[in-house]
Amino acid sequence: MAELHYQPQHQYPLRYPNDPHQQTRSSTHQVVKAATAVTAGGSLLILASLILAATVIALTIVTPLFVIFSPVLVPAVITVALLSLGFLASSGFGVAAITVLAWIYRYVTGKQPPGADQLDSARHKIMDKAREIKDYGQQQISGVQAS
Repeated sequence: MAELHYQPQHQYPLRYPNDPHQQTRSSTHQVVKAATAVTAGGSLLILASLILAATVIALTIVTPLFVIFSPVLVPAVITVALLSLGFLASSGFGVAAITVLAWIYRYVTGKQPPGADQLDSARHKIMDKAREIKDYGQQQISGVQAS
């Protein structure tokens, strides 16, 4: 078998051992990376602090409104939640019913929907068990009549 050897392909600039500018290029590259990281990190930190301040101010302003309108808001939220849950439940049951009806239609028309073989084997097992119980009952009845 042929063995494959992985040789990583470096995307870094070539380094020449006797190049006097190599060290200055490397340090300049490090400084640029550090400056970019500090700038991006500082910008995100400032943005996060502004969002936090805006959230605190908005909550301070809106909290009294929530307290004043809570007799209306709480029942409204409960009503909307119940309506949406009822709609989702009825939609789910409707989709389930359509799926079951489509499966039954495919089964009755002779197509083999998924699980039809399991249903047939379960039906045969139940019929065999019912036949056994019938035979056992007939034996018990004929045994009682014979004695």
